[in-house]
This record gives sequence, structure tokens and C-alpha cells, in this order.
Amino acid sequence: MPAKIIDGKKMADALLEKAAQEVSSLSRPPCLAIVLVGNDPASEVYVRKKIEACKFTGIVSKDVRLPASATQSEVIGAVQKLNKEGKVDAILVQVPMPQAIDEDKVLAQVAPEKDADGFHPENFGKLAFNQGKIIPCTPLGILHLLKQSGVALAGKHAVVIGRSRIVGKPLALLLLNENCTVSICHSKTPDIGSLSAQADIVCVAVGKPKLLKAGMVKQGAVVIDAGTSREGEKLIGDVDFDSVKEKASLITPVPGGVGPMTVAALMHNAILCYRIRGGK
Repeated sequence: MPAKIIDGKKMADALLEKAAQEVSSLSRPPCLAIVLVGNDPASEVYVRKKIEACKFTGIVSKDVRLPASATQSEVIGAVQKLNKEGKVDAILVQVPMPQAIDEDKVLAQVAPEKDADGFHPENFGKLAFNQGKIIPCTPLGILHLLKQSGVALAGKHAVVIGRSRIVGKPLALLLLNENCTVSICHSKTPDIGSLSAQADIVCVAVGKPKLLKAGMVKQGAVVIDAGTSREGEKLIGDVDFDSVKEKASLITPVPGGVGPMTVAALMHNAILCYRIRGGK
């Protein structure tokens, strides 16, 4: 029996509606500053979607653009200026940045209480100790997808393929905090399929089209595809969807799965930053 497809768009829409209701009850709308360095086409699309979500929920978006020629000090200066702005509640620095920019140094400059992406070392460390409030958006969205789909997490074996700061590492910590037994696979893992085939839950986020094949998944597994690549105008994921859906019990599509949830989680985090800073 083919897998049930998890409708991330429907779940995200419900979360955005909830966020809009919450914003309407606040003394003022939260403000999310989005910093974009350069003009990477994919980043432009992602930023546009985030700004659209802000408009829908009533969150004020502050669009900060720097040219691809911007220096490290200029980018850090822009972030530090936003840290000092009292009306800016949350800051997101869009990645990837141009190669000349050290992303780690820039992200570490975002004030932890304004860190809408949850990438600051302080927030990441709190996540590791299961004390995190601001959780990276994609992992937070994935956790919501799993829970809303009725997936019991405690005691399950979860394999996370990918170890990026954006998805893999924080997702592994989040699942561990939910009492999963977690294995992380990456480019140096000799035989990823031997591990993924044992998993109750497989989450993939590496950006390699159709990396996960049906033979790498056990019957009845839950499969979450957080990878995206473009083939011409078509957006495809890291999972060989057509073959894997015949073995999985639940599966996310690309597009329409994890992506919308990432944006919805960002709106949640922007409101959370507002509240952490004392907003009511």
C-alpha cells in the first residue's frame, strides 16, 4: 500500500493562521529583519516567501539588502545595527552568503534573543542541553510534521542523513530530546543504506537529488525529505519519491512538504523573539 503523503502546505497554513491570530492580540506587531547579501536566485525566492508570510501574519518585515561585494565587516556592521534597534525583535541572515563572507562569524553576531533562525552558538548550545526555546526553523517544522501526523517518537530509531548546521545537526538533537535513538549519516559514512534501512524514521537533507532509494528504506518507515534541488524549472528532493512511497508509511513531497513548514516555523520564532524581549 503506498505511503500516506504528509501535506506540509496544509499544516503550514494552519500555523500561519494561528500566528496571525496571535499577532492581532499583541500590543504591537513583531518586527523581523531579513538580511540578504548578494542576489542568489534561490535566496531571493526564499526571502520573498518569508516576506509574504510576514504580510499574511501581520509581522512587520524589514528588508535589509547588501551587495555581493559587501565586506565581512560591512555585513557584521549591518547585523550589529539591527541588534541595537529597539523596534527590531528578530533577525534572520539568509544563507548561503557569498564565499568571501565567513557565515559562522556573521551568525554569531546576531543577538541571541533576536536570533530567529536559532543558529547562534548560545541557542544551539541550549538545544543540546534540551533547554532551547528558539529552535532552527526547518527542524522545528519537521518535528511539527511528525507530531501532527501521529508519529510516536520515543524509542524509535531515527536516521538523519546530512549534518548541516541548518537541518541535520539541530534535527538530530531535537529528535534525541524527543527520546529517539538517533544515527547521523554524512558524506564520509561508508554505507548509508545499511543504516537507513534499519530506521523507523529517515530524514534526508543533503541537496542530492533522489539520493534515498527504495532499497535504503524498510517497509513502513516514515520518510521526511528536507532536500531541494532544481532540474530546470522543476524542484525535486533528496528522496526518490516514486519508488520510496511504495515502501514508506508516511512521506513528505517536494515541493509542499517541509518547505512551507520552515516558513511557518520562522513566523513562530519571530513572535517568540518578541515575547522573549518582553513584548506582550
